[in-house]
Amino acid sequence: MPPHDRPYDDVLATIGWTPLIRLNRVAQGIRTPVYAKAEFFNPGGSVKDRIGVAMIAAAEREGRLKPGGVIVEATSGNTGVGLAIAAAVKGYRCIFTMPDKMSQEKARLLRALGAEVIITPTAVPPDHPDNYIMKGRAIAAAQPNAIFADQHYNAVNPDAHYRTTGPEIWTQTEGRVTHFVCSPGTGGTVSGAGRYLKEQNPAVRIIAGDPVGSIYAEYGRTHQKAEGAPYKVEGIGGDKIPTSLHFDVVDEWITVSDRDAVLMARRLAREEGLFSGGSTGVNVVAALETARRVNDPDALVVTVLCDTGERYLSKVYSDEWLHENQLVEVQHITVADLLAHKDGAAPPLVHVAPAATVRQALNLMSTYEVSQLPVLDGDNGVGAVSDQDLMARALEDASALDRPVSELMGPPYPIVDDDTPAERLALLLSRETPAALVRHDGRVTAIVTRYDLLHQLAGIR
Repeated sequence: MPPHDRPYDDVLATIGWTPLIRLNRVAQGIRTPVYAKAEFFNPGGSVKDRIGVAMIAAAEREGRLKPGGVIVEATSGNTGVGLAIAAAVKGYRCIFTMPDKMSQEKARLLRALGAEVIITPTAVPPDHPDNYIMKGRAIAAAQPNAIFADQHYNAVNPDAHYRTTGPEIWTQTEGRVTHFVCSPGTGGTVSGAGRYLKEQNPAVRIIAGDPVGSIYAEYGRTHQKAEGAPYKVEGIGGDKIPTSLHFDVVDEWITVSDRDAVLMARRLAREEGLFSGGSTGVNVVAALETARRVNDPDALVVTVLCDTGERYLSKVYSDEWLHENQLVEVQHITVADLLAHKDGAAPPLVHVAPAATVRQALNLMSTYEVSQLPVLDGDNGVGAVSDQDLMARALEDASALDRPVSELMGPPYPIVDDDTPAERLALLLSRETPAALVRHDGRVTAIVTRYDLLHQLAGIR
């Protein structure tokens, strides 16, 4: 493996020989070791850098791509980046078609690399003129000196992984790899690398992950085309059968939901420091399931970290997007939950009686480090006082310190039951109403403040 101890002629020479990294925390309790090939170390940030430069080089060798030519491709984003980087180095122009379900970061990146990007609708049949592949073919046919890279049906795609990804995995594991887990989009990675690994050791098992909604897994099991359904994970699966996907190489299919995929991608970032996208989530979920089932410390599972999570900040790493797409359950926080997260430095309910003096109220506030107190007459809230108001009155007139709080108190705080949703509580609290009394089984037992609510919203514990 090159240690980068010498200069390179151009950025394309840095593609490949990405590191193989063991997964630890997400694989805790699993006896079989799981390693992941970190393809985001490629200069374009994804595994597709490997096929971008390879497809261009093949078109040049065959005389189909001449100086000043145009490269057209239908891409979910990453292959476009790989092609655009190679085109920038070699002096070609790029036009890419991309479905509208793909993240805005990908389209912006492609344009930053000098490509023209045409967004097409996702929800059209594979043979519709507006389908991104059909649209790309039509654009290439109408352009002089243009090629359609055609990653889904280009034999160079799996061949690039046969020549690079497969040998790298075999070398990096010293031939100890027993299972290779990879989710196909075009199918090039799992087909090319899988075929190479099987040639080195026919006992190596090739497992393909597939998002729920894709037709690949069902076709792989039955060789019958089924109806696909929409799904959110980008770059893998499909509603057509590409020739770059060699089903004879795949030994087993594992189907993974959008929810499991994106939550695993987020876990990888937070628990392993590996920042990747939803397709990687599918890979890792399938790899961990494989390793758990194999349950052999002498086995070795390898999977692929497909690309960088920077391409999915508006999706996989957006809580709002996850909620909008019902990929995570919205937590319904109650007032009782807010109280449970309080630090316990003060009693649940610090209050004064109407006859207590201002001096006594200020002493209580100082003792428990609170800035407001409810005034209770039994279980009834009859008023409230704040340290700011009481101190201002005492500075104006020192005799106010010995007056009863009933003479200086403001309106009482509202009362809410402890099962009240936090969002409803938020509507009650304001600068003028900084707290509410909490009722449990008919009795006022606690106080909850704007401060408590803000801490919950900010995730502060």
